[in-house]
Order: sequence, then structure tokens, then C-alpha cells
Amino acid sequence: MKLRFTFFLLFPLFCLGQGQPFKVSGQIFSSGVDSVYLSQQFGSTFKNYYASPISAKGNFELKGILAGPDYYILRVGQNNLNLVIRDSTPIQIFGDGRNLLQFCNFVNAEESRQMHEYVVLNSNWRAKADSALNAIKLDATKEAQINAYMTQEYSQFQTALQSFVGMYSNSAALILPLSGIQIDQDFESYEKLIVPLYQSFNQSAIVQNLYNNYLATKQAKDAANPFARGKLVPDFEELRTDGKKKMKLSDLQGQVVLLDFWASWCGPCRAENPNVVKNYQKYKDAGFTVMSVSLDSNKDKWLAAIAADQLSWPNHVSDLGGWKSKVAQQYGVNSIPFTILLDKEGRVIATNLRGAALEQTLQQIFGF
Repeated sequence: MKLRFTFFLLFPLFCLGQGQPFKVSGQIFSSGVDSVYLSQQFGSTFKNYYASPISAKGNFELKGILAGPDYYILRVGQNNLNLVIRDSTPIQIFGDGRNLLQFCNFVNAEESRQMHEYVVLNSNWRAKADSALNAIKLDATKEAQINAYMTQEYSQFQTALQSFVGMYSNSAALILPLSGIQIDQDFESYEKLIVPLYQSFNQSAIVQNLYNNYLATKQAKDAANPFARGKLVPDFEELRTDGKKKMKLSDLQGQVVLLDFWASWCGPCRAENPNVVKNYQKYKDAGFTVMSVSLDSNKDKWLAAIAADQLSWPNHVSDLGGWKSKVAQQYGVNSIPFTILLDKEGRVIATNLRGAALEQTLQQIFGF
């Protein structure tokens, strides 16, 4: 059984910036240690900045000046508590050293509390997953039953993660769910977290480093993507519905164009057509049009679908080559529906806008 985990990594980067006064104090009883440390983690090692003895009753106090606002760790033996230190507001922490995961309170440190909430959520899931794996090892005949149960548990875990991101969308705590996403494997999800995280806590050298890496990755992806926003798409010429006259994409320059690759046999394409028609009717007099490139091979079915779906714009073209359509091959289209929204100069605004997303984008462009 394969189970996915979300891990927290405090990214290795030395704190930069101006000095940041801080104070962290509190009481952690039954910790079993004689000192606590304020640190940052660099890979598998820690850099300790300040240390404080912890009394028999668990009292401690750390204060001084740090390199700058950032993420830090309060180390209590084998327990690590994540802290966001933004300013000189005194932070207090109270907890049971025998089980800091479940019994720990943060005062004047809401984002640190949120980070701890995430750690608890993630740790509970990992405990369930580990238990499931052990149960399968003990009795392989229960694998299907356990897999079914864990599929439901994983769905609930993912729902909880989405809820966390939604509740704390403007918080420095977003670095924790971000750390569970590989930018090269799920760029869109990574982007949805790194952008608000940067807006929330760009004073952090760690966040600055992550954001700069994101920008470099985005730049590389855009350079490799022929349909990245702002790029000019290649012109083409293709036959109209009469099979004799041709038209070019560039004939429509000066209008906002939805270039729509579709076919009469494509169910999702036909399902989206009413939305395209609605938006065409609303914005055609304002400078919006559609150019439909069909991947049909049967002319009668193509024309019948145009009539049935009331695709009233005049810009319908096809060489009736099906998947071997010259235009589709030129544009690298390997699945439909596929759309590209172009500005008046033929530059990409967005790709694959459907439903409400298309309507909202056109509203932004035309102002109504």
C-alpha cells in the first residue's frame, strides 16, 4: 500500500537582514532537560543562537537580538516547536514536556500556534498511516480492508489540509503545507501557496529564498511553454466550412479571440459550447470573437454540430484531418477541448478557460 505523507522541512538558509530583538519565555514542566535552545535547522543539523536553563518547575527565558524576522525552532530535548518571530512582541509558551505535541499553548504568537496546529494534524495522519502499514505486515489478508479504510482517512486528511490553507491564507504558517509540495511535480499547487506566503512574510530570508526559486522556476517554465501568458502564438491558415475558402488567425487581429480546438464527437467540447455561445453573444459587439478549429474527419457531422449548438460566429475551420489536423499538430494539441484566449495583438491571455473562469476573464477585459 502506498501512502503519501506531508513532511515539514525548515529550509536551510542563514538569516539575513537587520537585527530583530526578541523574547521567548514560558513554562514547560516535566521536560527532562536542563536547557532549551532557540535555533534554526540546516538540513539535518541545527544552529543554536540562544540557550536558557530550564528550572525544576519548567520556567525558562530567552532574549536577545536575531539576524531578522524569520522562522525559528524552540528545541526542548527531542521536541522542536516552530516559531514565527516577526517583531519584538514577547512570546510565551506553556506545555507538558511529556507530550508537547498535544499539550502546548502559545501566547502572543498566533502564527506559531497555527504552525503547531498543522504539525499536530500531520503527525496524527502519519501515526494512522504507520499503524495501517504495521497492521498489513501482521496480517496481509486484511490489506484490501485496511486500504479501503485508509483511502477514506486520507481523503479526510486532505480536506483538513485544504481547510487549514483556507483559514490561514494570509499567514506565515503556509510554509508548512508548502513544504509538502515538490515544485517540479505540482507547480500550480506550489504557486497557490508561495505567492500569498511571500505577501504575508517577505521579511523572512527563508521565504525570500523560496520565492526567488519559485520565480526562477516559473521563468523557466514560461520559456518552455509556447502558450505562456504574453507570448505571441503562431499564425496559421485553414479551410472554412465550404472547403474552398481559407482564413488566417491573423485575420482576426484587433479583436480578443478565443481559439477553440474541438470536434463534434467530443462530449466535453459540446458541453462547453453553450457557455462559449453565451459569452460570444454578450461580448461580440465589444470586440470579442471565437475561432473554432475542428478535429472532425466527417464534414456532415461537423456542420451538423455547428448548427445544433448554434455556434453563430463565422470563424470555423478544419482540414477534416481528425487528430492529424495540421493546425492541431502545429499547436501541439493532444487533447480537447483546448482553448487559448488571445488579446488584440494575438498574445496569450490564458489557456483552457471554461465555464465561470472564461466569463470572469472576459468581464475583467471588457468591464461588464
